[in-house]
Amino acid sequence: MRAQLQWRARLYALIREFFAARRVLEVETPMLSAAANTDPNIESFRTEFIGHVDAGARTRWLRTSPEYPLKRLLAAGVGDCYELGRVFRNGEVGARHNPEFTLLEWYRIGWDQRRLAGEVVELVQAALALVGRVARVEVLDYAALFARELGVDAHHADDSELRAALGGQQVDPAGLTRDDWLDLLLSHRIQPRLPPGQITVLHDYPASQCALARVLPGDPPLAARFEVYLGSVELANGYHELNDAREQRRRFVADNHRRQARGQARLPMDENLLAVLDALPDCAGVALGVDRLLLVLAGGDAIAGVLAVPFADA
Repeated sequence: MRAQLQWRARLYALIREFFAARRVLEVETPMLSAAANTDPNIESFRTEFIGHVDAGARTRWLRTSPEYPLKRLLAAGVGDCYELGRVFRNGEVGARHNPEFTLLEWYRIGWDQRRLAGEVVELVQAALALVGRVARVEVLDYAALFARELGVDAHHADDSELRAALGGQQVDPAGLTRDDWLDLLLSHRIQPRLPPGQITVLHDYPASQCALARVLPGDPPLAARFEVYLGSVELANGYHELNDAREQRRRFVADNHRRQARGQARLPMDENLLAVLDALPDCAGVALGVDRLLLVLAGGDAIAGVLAVPFADA
């Protein structure tokens, strides 16, 4: 147990040294918010404030990431910044998931997603150096990976082709969208094949998977988004950030429509973020799962092994 805690402390120190050397400011933002994450694939923990009614909204959600308040700081002129802290996602538990976990999120002013992906690789290589390792790096686009691994055209294949590419994987198709099938193929067929000892950087996701990223014009249009994998473990997800409040509101509304269609609760949008999003400077941002990085450094097979107290025992 002591060794696990020491490795975590060493990684935290490395992260802080890494950003101090680059003059990226460490900040701290609230864990409780009057707004929730509307993403239909993420569930927030909900709680009720019992204090004075003038203190603000009584219903609060534990953050699933610090993204929204960090963007408010960026819009206020804070500049390059990061946060290293705990976040919470309801229902997520397993070999690579814990309902509360440590997330490192940072933003770089004037950068695009490709430049930021390079900095993520630098940080991961620095972390690997703590255990005397170095990884080779492969950078490729989403469609190229699907074509190479599955012989599937990720941008044009229809649902039946995507479903067939799952092979022997048995999945209930009720309510699944095209993006759901793509996600299943990536997580169940492609991700397990990613080589150990390799950092894989994946760019140019379908525009329908843009989340809070800009959409790049073209045929087909693409999301200015990337993901980073270390071996078969997904570590990081980043964007060239959208700074159009009207478009972001449209996406939040669409999220709630999808939630309602799935029988999930509609959730309050972050009006504080939307109020300042047009003032967000041109920037790129990324979130990296620290517990997953520790899992790979330790050579373990379950995230509980790098936690001081796993969820089942908390």
